[in-house]
Amino acid sequence: MAVKRETELYAPLKIFFEQQGYEIKGEVRSCDLVGVREDGEPPLIVEMKKTFNLSLLLQGVERLKLSPVVYLAVERCREKKGSASQRWGELSDLCRRLGLGLVTVVFYKTKAPLVEVLAEPAAPAGPARGGGRRRERLLYEFRERSGDYNTGGSARVKLVTAYREKALRVAAALEAAEREAAMAAAIGEPRSAAGPGSGTTAAKPGAVPGGAAAGSAPPKGVTPAELRRRSGVPAAAAILQNNYYGWFKRVARGRYTLEAAGRAALLEYAAVSVSQSLADRINAGEDEHQSS
Repeated sequence: MAVKRETELYAPLKIFFEQQGYEIKGEVRSCDLVGVREDGEPPLIVEMKKTFNLSLLLQGVERLKLSPVVYLAVERCREKKGSASQRWGELSDLCRRLGLGLVTVVFYKTKAPLVEVLAEPAAPAGPARGGGRRRERLLYEFRERSGDYNTGGSARVKLVTAYREKALRVAAALEAAEREAAMAAAIGEPRSAAGPGSGTTAAKPGAVPGGAAAGSAPPKGVTPAELRRRSGVPAAAAILQNNYYGWFKRVARGRYTLEAAGRAALLEYAAVSVSQSLADRINAGEDEHQSS
C-alpha cells in the first residue's frame, strides 16, 4: 500500500532505531529524525521521502556535514512494478558511494510495517571537514527538548522546539502565580506579588508588603526572578522581554502578566506542559530523596 504523506514513515522508523539503542526525536533543526545514544557516538540523522528522488539525495549529502551516520528512508511499495524507485540494488550502490545509508519501509494492511536496511552509511575517506558548530547546535536542540513532540517529515506545522518548551514553562509558571495571587486576594491574605520563597518578611498589621499604604492592592504582575524560580528556566527574563510569541505583557517595570494568547497556547500544547510539569515533579522528588 502506498503512503499518502511521508510523516507515515516516522513511527516505524522511530521504533526501529529505538530498538538499536537510540533516543529518537523528530524535526530537530530541519532534520526529519535525529537519534542519540548514551555512548557519545555521532548523532543518527534520517531524511524521509515517499519515493527516492534527487531532492532526498541532496538532503542526505548535506546532512553528512553534521554526522557520518545519515540514512535516506523511503517507502518500498511492491505494487509499483517497473518504477525507477524499485531499482534498489543500483540505488543502494549509489548511496554507499556517497557514504549514505538507505532504509525502506514496507506497509501491510494486516500487520506491522517492515523496516529494512539496504545500505549502511560509511563516511567517505579522509577527515570530516566543517559542520562542528552546526552539529553542536543540533545536539543542543536535541538535549534541551524534554520529549518527542513532533512527527518527522511534517511541513507547514508549528513545531515544539526547545525555545517553545521553555516559553510554555514560563507561561505555566506565570499562570500558576497569578492564580495563587487571585486566591490569596479572595480570602484576604496579604501576599507579596513575587510569591512564596521570595525572601519577603511577614507584613506588620495594617501594612502591605512592599511598603504600600494599608488597604492598597499589591503590585500587579510577577517578576522574572520569581518566574525563573518557579519554571526552572534560567533564561526566563529574556523570554519575557523578547515575547517572541506574544504571550506576555509587561505591566510595570520588572513585572509581567499572561496574555490571552499565552493561556490559549497552554491549552494547545497541554501535552507538552503536563509532561514537563510531571518531569519537574519527578526530578524534585529525586532531589529531595537524595538530600534526605
